[in-house]
Amino acid sequence: MSGGAIKNHAGFIWSVADLLRGVYKQSEYGRVILPLTVLRRLDCVLEPTKAEVLETMADLPETLRNREPLLQQVAGQPFVNTSKHTFHTLLGDPDNVAGNLRNYIAGFSESARDIVDKFNFDVQIDRLDDHNLLYLVVSKFAEIDLSPAAVSNLDE
Repeated sequence: MSGGAIKNHAGFIWSVADLLRGVYKQSEYGRVILPLTVLRRLDCVLEPTKAEVLETMADLPETLRNREPLLQQVAGQPFVNTSKHTFHTLLGDPDNVAGNLRNYIAGFSESARDIVDKFNFDVQIDRLDDHNLLYLVVSKFAEIDLSPAAVSNLDE
């Protein structure tokens, strides 16, 4: 990763930390920043095929039990997200960001959801929402490009 990209990402992290200041202790910032970074990365990785995955899912027969392998093939990834939401669409309904974010997380295939569950992020969703920070923090993350074109797997 270039020096400029590292500075941009560091600046981004500090901008999120500024939002958390007062509600979170400095030692707690990672409870928000880490899971949202993972979620945004997954969102960016799946973005190019999201619409096609949702269309394919809608076309699959209700009786098909194991849809995931077909959807993974469409996504070109070992995981998918079948929620209608992305980080950008979460912002379209400011009053329901918490519920929509939970829906978005639940839409991930089990392997990806297991990673997010390890962060116990549901507690942080409530905390951010209770302090009217959830929309602001999610909107910050929606701005950053963590796609493989912008941040390679080797640079992370």
